[in-house]
Amino acid sequence: MTKLRIILSFLLGCTQAFIPTHHGTIDHSILNSIAEEFGIPCEEECAIDQYAELPESVHPGVLTGQAMVDLLDHAKENGYAIPAVNCVSSSGINACLEAARRNDAPIVIQFSSGGSQFYAGKALDNTNYRAAIAGAVSGAFHVRTMAEQYGVPVILHTDHCAKKLLPWVDGMISASERYFKDHGEPLFSSHMIDLSEEPFDENLDICSHYLNRMSKIGLLLEMELGITGGEEDGVDNTDVALEDLYSTPEEIYETY
Repeated sequence: MTKLRIILSFLLGCTQAFIPTHHGTIDHSILNSIAEEFGIPCEEECAIDQYAELPESVHPGVLTGQAMVDLLDHAKENGYAIPAVNCVSSSGINACLEAARRNDAPIVIQFSSGGSQFYAGKALDNTNYRAAIAGAVSGAFHVRTMAEQYGVPVILHTDHCAKKLLPWVDGMISASERYFKDHGEPLFSSHMIDLSEEPFDENLDICSHYLNRMSKIGLLLEMELGITGGEEDGVDNTDVALEDLYSTPEEIYETY
């Protein structure tokens, strides 16, 4: 099998890509939509609570926790893919939401560290990834607000995060922890940590630490198991041996 990206979850994972650990503590009694909170009600086409052909838990806006897992399970069971688009501006986000609405489809909107910094503006100081954190948080609130207005279910994700970029993820998790206190769910749906350039054991140790922290608020963790081919985010593996691009059953078992 090709090198595997595994999503780790606090939820019971009937989707095979999910590995269950302990349950999080999402408080459904205080879940409120952005539209309700700020008095900008959805009207006409977007004024819906759920979708006839999707699981009951799937709703317009950002999906977290069990609703996200239900959507992923539904996609797997029904043989369809959910496109994931890296966005760097509010206009790009709006274009994705419009496309999803026109096609009556869910979508994954995600940010990279560089894209998050660009979203914040080039004039901001990015020491300790402050601009990238601020840009991602700003983008998350934009997605949350507009996804409801478009009537679209969205998984709000962040893309590859190498070891040197972990402070960026730390800042976003902190923002989700604060958001969770008032809203009963995390600000983001999930984050990806890509330690494919690090030793295998270190990859597992670091990801386990983040999983323990993220599971407490219902955030899902995606990890990169082994190296990836080609070039991405400045990591160039175009010349690696072909056999190194494949996971082994032993690696997958140890990760599980």
